[in-house]
Amino acid sequence: MSSTVPPLRQHVKRDFISVDRKKLIAQLGKTTLLENLRRMLSIRNFEVRAESAYLQGKVGGFFHSYVGQEAIQTSIYQVLGPNNWFVTSYRCHALALLLGATPNELMAELYGRATGNAKGRGGSMHFYTERLLGGFGIVAGQVPIATGAAFSIKYQGKKDEVAICFLGDGAVAQGAFHESLNIASLWNLPCIYVIENNQWGMGTHVSRAVCVEKLAEEIAPSYRMKGYTFDGLDFFHCYAGFEQVHREVLETGRPVLVEVVTERFKGHSISDPALYRSKEQLKTYMERDPILILRNELIEAKMLDEETYNQIDKQERELVLAAMEYAEQSPWPDPIELEQDVFAP
Repeated sequence: MSSTVPPLRQHVKRDFISVDRKKLIAQLGKTTLLENLRRMLSIRNFEVRAESAYLQGKVGGFFHSYVGQEAIQTSIYQVLGPNNWFVTSYRCHALALLLGATPNELMAELYGRATGNAKGRGGSMHFYTERLLGGFGIVAGQVPIATGAAFSIKYQGKKDEVAICFLGDGAVAQGAFHESLNIASLWNLPCIYVIENNQWGMGTHVSRAVCVEKLAEEIAPSYRMKGYTFDGLDFFHCYAGFEQVHREVLETGRPVLVEVVTERFKGHSISDPALYRSKEQLKTYMERDPILILRNELIEAKMLDEETYNQIDKQERELVLAAMEYAEQSPWPDPIELEQDVFAP
């Protein structure tokens, strides 16, 4: 009997839309672009130092790094701003930082301290802000939540808001994903579903888990939705794409499905050695580091030099190091408070 395991399809060729980079650089301007570079460096420094704390045994539970994917959520935040509903998976550190959570409260949460974002009860996978409805540890568990947020926007008649749902390629085969897309299309809900396709669902390549190659463009028509594919390693490509999608959702009130093709530079979690891909493959992927792509574009545009870049990187690194010290000195939760804020057995 022949093997039923499908062959591994390494990166499917994508024909990304062309982007007028010079026009975008002029449109956004130096101040905005440097701020987005700073945001990406904030995420990178947080993840790298938090990983170090995890490896030292100071962080328990799971830890899923966003390193390599920074351009995606940074760009969509620049397009939409904070006044929408956001929800994401367990890879939630970056989005929390973008939406205003401080490095102090997030690091303290990783350390399980009472001063943490969720009082030390949520850990790495469950960050929240005023507009972030949480990171979710159940694969595709966040997709119905985002759909409900979009329903609330429509029910309340808000014409200037949308719901944004981030999910991994591993969530695409889950029933909750398909049920949510069906009802969002049926009820005309203003939701942007963003598949962050980093190629791997834990250690399983996407080609062995999902039968279609272009996740958004091939799935979306089944639900009478538009589907788009963006280069998730390119800030400008993501920005241009999400700007178009945001405008479309506001105009039509209809959901849209987006696939951003990216690559995580770490394993599924920090405890994952990622032996399913070679060091040579990873080195090739990391040549398209989204932070370096943006940095080099800004240097070429005479908006940045190496010294300024290093200064920004140093400032963000020092903020994270201070957050680690803050977490170390923060108190442990009092066990007597364990059942507070728990509304279901």
